[in-house]
This record gives sequence, C-alpha cells and structure tokens, in this order.
Amino acid sequence: MNSECVQAIRQASIAGWWTVLIGAIWLTVVWLVWLLILRAKPGWLISLWGGNIGWDKIQSLMITFMAVLKIILFVGVLGCLWLTFWGW
Repeated sequence: MNSECVQAIRQASIAGWWTVLIGAIWLTVVWLVWLLILRAKPGWLISLWGGNIGWDKIQSLMITFMAVLKIILFVGVLGCLWLTFWGW
C-alpha cells in the first residue's frame, strides 16, 4: 500500500476511536440521568409520553433504547479495530 492510503486509514482509525469514546461517555451520562429520573419518578415524564403509559413500559423502552445504543457502539468498536489492524 502506498503511504497516503496507510496514513488515511490510520487517521480514520483515530477518528473512529474518538467517536467511540464520545459515544461511550454520552451513553454513560444518559444512563446516569436515567437512574436519577427513575429514582424520582416525576409526573411530568409520564405526561411527556402521553399520559397513557406506566413506569414499567417506560423502563422497558429505555432498557431497549440503551441496548440498541450499546450494540451500535459495539459495531463501532469492531470497525475501529478493523481499521486499526489494517493500518498496521
């Protein structure tokens, strides 16, 4: 491979790892905020969801949302690993 291609792959790998790091931090912050909201169980949150939903359903949806984001983050990690090894 020529050096320009290798350099571009390495830069893409670095950018990918930064994206994964920012995504992991964001996911952690969202999880901590969700824990605080779940402990308080404010009435305004149920009204935001339309009022016809219970806390069990909200919690189930939030767990599903977090699981999907973790899967997306995992795919990003796999892509970054591939770029990192390819850049070597």
